[in-house]
Amino acid sequence: MSHWQKAYRQVQADLFAMLPMFQRVGPVAYKKDLTNTMALLDALGNPERQFEVIHIAGTNGKGSLTHMIASLCMHHHRKTGLYTSPHYRDFRERIKIGSELIPPSEVVSFVSEHRALIEEVQPSFFELTVAMAFWYFARQKVDVAIVETGMGGRLDSTNVVHPVLSVITNIGFDHTDFLGKTLPEIADEKAGIIKPGVPVVIGEEHPETAGVFLDIARERKSSITFASRAFQVMSRTPEPGGQTVVVNERSSGRLHTFHTDLEGPYQSRNLVTYLETVRTLERTGWLAVDDQLAFDALRHIREVTRFMGRWQTIHEQPRVLVDSAHNEAGLASLFNGLSGYREDQLHIVFGTVRDKELSGVLSILPRKANYYFSQADVPRALPGHDLLVAARQAGLAGRSYARVRGALKAAMARSNPDDLILVCGSIFVVAEVLPRQ
Repeated sequence: MSHWQKAYRQVQADLFAMLPMFQRVGPVAYKKDLTNTMALLDALGNPERQFEVIHIAGTNGKGSLTHMIASLCMHHHRKTGLYTSPHYRDFRERIKIGSELIPPSEVVSFVSEHRALIEEVQPSFFELTVAMAFWYFARQKVDVAIVETGMGGRLDSTNVVHPVLSVITNIGFDHTDFLGKTLPEIADEKAGIIKPGVPVVIGEEHPETAGVFLDIARERKSSITFASRAFQVMSRTPEPGGQTVVVNERSSGRLHTFHTDLEGPYQSRNLVTYLETVRTLERTGWLAVDDQLAFDALRHIREVTRFMGRWQTIHEQPRVLVDSAHNEAGLASLFNGLSGYREDQLHIVFGTVRDKELSGVLSILPRKANYYFSQADVPRALPGHDLLVAARQAGLAGRSYARVRGALKAAMARSNPDDLILVCGSIFVVAEVLPRQ
């Protein structure tokens, strides 16, 4: 282990101990304004103003879309930063240039140089990583950063940027204690990333939320388009290591066929949003790109951006599929894509967090699947036994396990070669079984 790796491990331990992280401890880490983020960035010389930004929010799909757009910019020879959250194994996953994580030496330098500032501001972990990302991107002179919000929009720590484009993938029920109890309320929070005069793309049109976006865009004099109005998926063909998708561009009637290495049927909705994002960037003159380059950017997203954890196969015979779906809409899309398996062929390793509303989530899970309930190794995790009790009340049968890997081992022992083992319910659960990169 190098000097920098040792120093980084100590810095990481110090930050985890000193700063509250929503990913680990839940609502206590949530900050409801931008004061801390702005204080950090002001002290750092406002690095967020030194590069262009594409800002992405939404309930589901924003991580996938972030990596799609990053691949597009990289294929267009732009030096591209990515800020995403949460992380799986190493918090450096949140801050990348292309596929390269921020080096341990840069993390150590940032914390060492600005420890007094950190102690004075007392930011949350998320607020600090946002500031660190923008500091690093400016230091490395990126051309553009693709920035994914955390849970919200209006009060999200990333909402200090002035982007060239805002994108909102969709609206669903998640984090309702913070964002609102109804879809229009949640949409209003997500729409907080719409900036005056900056175009916005909405991925999926919904009758309860479209008016919210239209009103705010009109008020802020921002042009607005709905991707689902512009493009329609005609067919998708799953293939080894990806899928081929045929899309109709409604305005011209042209059919576009392309391949992507991102698997999962729900990616077709993200691809529609991606295509309208490309068209909007073309219309604004920010990006001059032909269709072939836009499609080529989709072919090797995992490789060029280090995308992981979404519809990812990590073992064959039996197939072990991991997916970070954790809310009702995400899980519904996930299980809709598993129609090729009988329920009794499904072995589901499932875990969630204490602050999750369970009734809606459990109602989506297949009734006759085989369940292995567990808990991730984070304070926020719901104990496997408590999850088992709630699941039984919802009519699901299974056993509880103290460790996620123990649950996966049990599932593999009970599975036939043609069965499917699915690991889902929480990004923390998925993180514990992902292979190291």
